[in-house]
Amino acid sequence: MKSILIVSFSVIQNDPRVMRQVRLLERDFRVTVSGFGPKPDAEIYFLEIDKPRTSFVQKGIWAFKLLLRLSESYYWSLPQVQQGLKTLEGQKFDLLVANDVAALPLVLRVSGRRPVLIDAHEYSPGEFEDKWLWRLLFAPYYYSLCSRYLPQAAAMTTVCKGIADEYAKEFGVNPKLIHNMPFDQHLEPSPVLPGRVRLVHHGSTIRSRHLGVMIEMMSHLDDRFTLDLMLVETDSAYMAELRDIARGDPRISFVEPVPLERICQRINGYDVGLFLLPPVNFNYRFALPNKFFEFVQARLAVAIGPSPEMAALLEDYDLGVVSRSFEPRAMATALSGLSDRDIRRYKAAANIAARELSFEVAGRVLREEIDRLI
Repeated sequence: MKSILIVSFSVIQNDPRVMRQVRLLERDFRVTVSGFGPKPDAEIYFLEIDKPRTSFVQKGIWAFKLLLRLSESYYWSLPQVQQGLKTLEGQKFDLLVANDVAALPLVLRVSGRRPVLIDAHEYSPGEFEDKWLWRLLFAPYYYSLCSRYLPQAAAMTTVCKGIADEYAKEFGVNPKLIHNMPFDQHLEPSPVLPGRVRLVHHGSTIRSRHLGVMIEMMSHLDDRFTLDLMLVETDSAYMAELRDIARGDPRISFVEPVPLERICQRINGYDVGLFLLPPVNFNYRFALPNKFFEFVQARLAVAIGPSPEMAALLEDYDLGVVSRSFEPRAMATALSGLSDRDIRRYKAAANIAARELSFEVAGRVLREEIDRLI
């Protein structure tokens, strides 16, 4: 049986894209996964890497290196990279998969000249370009890593066309597209209740996403509408701010998040999956996230801002509505025009589209690449 190594500097069991790679490969290959723990429930060998904890002094040293553009010195001094080297050096695999540019130099070094596939979850040089400190320190660093290491990979995949085009333009690579689609959940649309529209948004409390615009939007909607926010508290201060903004509107509720494999079943009882993401950085401008496809797999109507990647798929499959802008009132206008019949139609369209917008389809691209490389 051929052996494959998957490396990601993320909590593996909470990383849906990495877990889909695991599920696709675990039965046909001897799969070893290395990343932050705990070990996921899967048929794999797991090599845990400790999440880095660093002192203020160490951060100062790293900032100095980044300011001086000492990208290689910075990268190889990172504790997760050093531990990864010790853990993986000397082991042999038939194929290695690096998840995101942050893992690529390490994976290439331990590859023993075996083929390496890089799966880019984001466009790394533009990930948080809305933050000046990130632009100063990390944008040049990731650009340097991409320039040096992307051409060394045997193959590359990424999440959407806009990001693929940017990698191709800047670094001369040719990524194949694998959208962030869950496996088909085999659900049915839930009934639409007359005169009620149950909105839901799920995700993480990331400040750059400006989640407050969806809360503000509710002030422009009538009493037919309710909004449930199922948020993972990655930023407790921001979560407190969101709760404060929503206070006083009984139509807005915060509900407990569920494990990623249960998200679609949990939100299936709603009517409309909502995501209004102001394009404050490159990756948000071309966002095509897990949650878009999870809305589809949950057989919901979809309501989004004019994000081009999401809007193109939504219109192709007639899944819901796109607001004219990212302003709260624009989204409220788009939602206010929905009738019960419209919502039933969009949920029925999602039910049809779910069979195609699934990892059973998207995973074929990854499997074909792996079979070719191995």
